[in-house]
Formats: sequence, structure tokens, C-alpha cells
Amino acid sequence: MSLGTISTIIDEHKIATVSFYHHASNSFPSSLLEKLTLEITNLSISNAVSVIILKSEGNGAFCAGASFDELLSITTETDGNLFFSGFANVINAMRKCSKPIIGRIHGKAVGGGVGLASACDYTFATTNSAVKLSEIAIGIGPFVIEPAVSRKIGKTAFTEMTLSPTKWKSAHWANEKGLFTEVFETIETLDEQLLRFAKELATYNPEALVELKKVVWENTENWDSLLYERAAISGRLVLSEFTKQALEKFKK
Repeated sequence: MSLGTISTIIDEHKIATVSFYHHASNSFPSSLLEKLTLEITNLSISNAVSVIILKSEGNGAFCAGASFDELLSITTETDGNLFFSGFANVINAMRKCSKPIIGRIHGKAVGGGVGLASACDYTFATTNSAVKLSEIAIGIGPFVIEPAVSRKIGKTAFTEMTLSPTKWKSAHWANEKGLFTEVFETIETLDEQLLRFAKELATYNPEALVELKKVVWENTENWDSLLYERAAISGRLVLSEFTKQALEKFKK
């Protein structure tokens, strides 16, 4: 259970609901990142799927980002690079996916969780879905996810989030900046509206959806190399003395 789980259900409307879970606030160890990347890649080429919903389990956090335990276990730059490349792999898989991806952001998102939400094509959230980029507080930064986040909210808002790593931004703020498409008071209302939207989207011409996805993600082809260059930065910084001390402090 410590490795987390990925599960997918495909319904009669050709809607694939991908759910991820980890006991530590739905955070991601590298093994879970690999599974999610593979799942998105496989669904992209499946004729049984027209639309993908990405969600996490439970009523707590949507996603707490990188696994804290795995960050503590990194001892070499190579290991650090590989770990942060896991987020690069997921974001690139979502970017290249031929199917529109709807994000169900039911709760708070931190770090990599904000990156996942940003890589979705349309997002439903609740008023409890506050967001935060806390990476610089432990001596690294949201380098890998920055292109996805900035694409949605712009460099100015990204900078605001990054340089105030202990401050939560409200769901309404995220909605105004473009990270969240729609925000609802309750999870029940969110799920009702999300399913209605997904069912309608799944009735549209699948070929048109494929072409639209290409248009929406135009001019991001350099992410095939950029995100891995960014992963190398994080992989180096996670071994810094500052980060080691910060992680130990948080651990205690």
C-alpha cells in the first residue's frame, strides 16, 4: 500500500476515469508516477476511450506532490534526476495524450499536484481546492512543472506562488488565474457537473477532439527536452546542504 495505486474504469460513454491513491495525502513516489504515465499513454491509443477524467481517492488532499519519504532517500544526483523525471514523464504523457483530460481537483494541491492540475485540459474544483507551490522553502523549486503551470496562469502568477511558498492560494484565485475552469461549493455538485460535461464531450467527433488537442498544446514540443533539463536542476538541488537540513527539519 505504501507504493500507492492506480485504477481505471471505462464506462459505456467511452469515459475513462483514472484514480490515483497514496496514503500520504495522495503524494507520488516514483513507482506511482511510472504507473500513471503508462496508464495515460495506453488510454491515448485506446479506441474504447474518448475522454479521460483524472482524479484522486478520498475527501482530503487532491495531491501533495512528490513523496516526502522518497525525497529523503535520494543520495545521488542520478537518483534525483530520475525521480523528478517522473513528473516530466507524466506531464508529457498528458500533453501528448490524444484524448481531452478533465481534472477532478476535489481538494488541496501542492507542488506536483498543481503541475498535474495544470496539465489537464479542463478542471473542476471545489472551494476547498487551495493550491500552493512550496518547493523553494525546502531549497528546490517547481522547475519541472513550471512550463505547465505558467502556460495556465502566466509567469506573473507563477512567480507570486513560487516566492510565497508557505501561502495558500484560494480556489477562487486559481479560477481567476485560469488554473481551475469551474469551482463548486461541494464535491457532490462538482461530480454532478463534471459527469454531465464529460458525457457531452464524449458525444463529439473523436477525430475533431484529437485535432483540437493538438491545437491546444501547440508550441510545447520543446518540453520533450525542457522538462528533463529542469528535472536535472531539481535532482542536483535536492542534494544541497540547505535541502538536506530542510528535509530533516520537516521530518522531525
